[in-house]
Amino acid sequence: MSTIIYTRTDEAPLLATYSLKPIIEAFAGAAGIEVETRDISLAGRILAQFADRLPADQQVGDALAELGELATTPDANIIKLPNISASVPQLKAAVAELQAQGYDLPDYPESPSTDEERDARARYDRVKGSAVNPVLREGNSDRRAPEAVKMYARAYPHPMGAWSSDSRTRVATMEAGDFRHNEDSVVLDAEDTLSIRHVAGDGTTTVLKESVPVLAGEVVDATFMSASALEEFLAATVEEAAADDVLWSLHLKATMMKVSDPIVFGHAVRVFFADVFDRHGEALAAAGLSPNDGLGGILSGLDALGEQAAEVREEIEARLAELPRLSMVNSRKGITNLHVPSDVIIDASMPAMIRNGGQLWGPSDETADTLAVIPDSSYAGVYQAVIEDCKEHGAYDPTTMGSVPNVGLMAKKAQEYGSHDKTFEIPSDGAVEVVDGSGEVLLRHEVSAGDIWRACQTKDEPIRDWVRLAVSRARATGDPAVFWLDEERAHDRNLIAKVQAYLAEEDTDGLDLRILSPVDATTLSVQRIREGKNTISVTGNVLRDYLTDLFPILEVGTSAKMLSVVPLMNGGGLFETGAGGSAPKHVQQLQEENYLRWDSLGEFLALAESLRHLAERDGNAKARVLGDALDAATGRVLTEEKSPARKLGQIDNRGSHFYLALYWAQALAEQTEDAELAERFAPVAAQLGEQETEIADELVAVQGSPVDLGGYYQPDDAKAFAAMRPSATFNAVIDALRD
Repeated sequence: MSTIIYTRTDEAPLLATYSLKPIIEAFAGAAGIEVETRDISLAGRILAQFADRLPADQQVGDALAELGELATTPDANIIKLPNISASVPQLKAAVAELQAQGYDLPDYPESPSTDEERDARARYDRVKGSAVNPVLREGNSDRRAPEAVKMYARAYPHPMGAWSSDSRTRVATMEAGDFRHNEDSVVLDAEDTLSIRHVAGDGTTTVLKESVPVLAGEVVDATFMSASALEEFLAATVEEAAADDVLWSLHLKATMMKVSDPIVFGHAVRVFFADVFDRHGEALAAAGLSPNDGLGGILSGLDALGEQAAEVREEIEARLAELPRLSMVNSRKGITNLHVPSDVIIDASMPAMIRNGGQLWGPSDETADTLAVIPDSSYAGVYQAVIEDCKEHGAYDPTTMGSVPNVGLMAKKAQEYGSHDKTFEIPSDGAVEVVDGSGEVLLRHEVSAGDIWRACQTKDEPIRDWVRLAVSRARATGDPAVFWLDEERAHDRNLIAKVQAYLAEEDTDGLDLRILSPVDATTLSVQRIREGKNTISVTGNVLRDYLTDLFPILEVGTSAKMLSVVPLMNGGGLFETGAGGSAPKHVQQLQEENYLRWDSLGEFLALAESLRHLAERDGNAKARVLGDALDAATGRVLTEEKSPARKLGQIDNRGSHFYLALYWAQALAEQTEDAELAERFAPVAAQLGEQETEIADELVAVQGSPVDLGGYYQPDDAKAFAAMRPSATFNAVIDALRD
């Protein structure tokens, strides 16, 4: 049997799985393929960390660790759906839900003071942020818009907001004192074990991280963000936005950068509500209300202040009524840009603003020009370059624009997203040093209390593989491939040297390969997409994440429609299914109206690639036929407009799955490569075709009423299956095929 691992994740992708996975099992079984599930959801990851204190019937295995080991083998064939990269408020909410469901879990300790609390905090910290991706990504990323998706976007273009040359929207970023400007970098000559230590002003030395194993050729960076420079910058942007009467909006990645960015977010909350914290900061801290958790957490916990609560609430509301106006996550519900650190994620929020003519929603439920505040300047210039292009040339035209696929360096926890365990908020003035095994100081920074210091690693083998993949994609497409590397950054200078060396080992004859700064690369790419031309972006890990939302959202309306293939370095395959940033809103709509707008197109595309990988690896010819037929079915879902619609009474996620099954069965019945599959699926196609109206009616009939899922982070399986498989007629056909 060939095996596909289909991950159980969170929110809308999880709900869609209840509907889609039975269909996948039914079709894949015809090719001798078993589809297994591994639970890497936030709830599942939490329970796995505390299995030793739970009764046997509540224990779950560490599926993430299991898949991490599998990803290093040639046997890996993993379909990875979007998962929650948990901020602290999300983590607390998930823990509270699991406790209410009867799991004996400790509360998340904000300030652990006992060994037991420190142990609980360490376990929860292993779950926070991007805990999944660095474990599974044992290969570099090949992410692009499939031709069928691109053609659909050209035929049925998504709306684009109009840009004005007079737009006041712009990016504000730090010019000194941030991660980019303070960065130092070294390349290790030999395998070693480094350590990180803090040397206080009085000479007291504290080991921050005892062991950092490194390999020969590895790039190690260290940098810090000055807390005082950050607060000075933030205060200046608040004044600037007020003077220009534009929205003030903070854009971070508090989910992936789970240590540094929540701290930066907390500084922003404190600066924006400076008067409130000047008067009530001690009382808020005593009540356990941290600005790092956001304005929403503070407002919901004000009762702990007793009589002082009303005064604090009134002062917060008064501040919100002043200039500058805060951009809003949900203006109708009063949820601001500073409510929850995970609500505004830069790679989704900035493209949405650009697509909307440079405007975000304000407190009056109207859109307005915006000062987009991106504290670290490492990649802020990318967004400013796009904004300047749109001011000069207007909005992009999806019917004619080219594409910017990406080859991303992300294997083995590469670059900044792998820095969580080496990021620290500095307790006192002094210096932070990176020391090698012989005691030599490799990197050193003078720091002040409150500064955010971090180190990150990029191994040589992934860099070599990244260059090889870039050359392969350039050869396969004939498009220029541009390495987005900034020679003014210490890290990038070391990567440029490696890229030049490894390109010399490749056959690059006839290829257009360039190395440009991120700003120059952006300018070139947007110029070419306006000409209808494609340009391969070859980037590091963070830019990979940013660009694979930015350009897809502009090109095809959403990054969820992208094909994301990760050729694992040891021969396996990881197939990712798109972005999950809109997943929370979709779940809320299902709970309120029994309508799920989540589009599973990413799952369809990933599954087809997974089947082709099995065909090549296992010699399973039927898997290839299944994959090709699935691509044909996906094309029909798009062209016949059977993707989820936007309103009640129309097709939603479940209806889209039905039509995929119908078209998939028809494609299999009509193909001539495998007579056995054609014979098996001909009656299925006929039956689904005959019952199309009945099934479609059953799927729409359930819409409009609230749905009890039994949980948000861990739904009750029986209730979720009932909600997501409401057509008895359709279920009967699929279940018979599974038997």
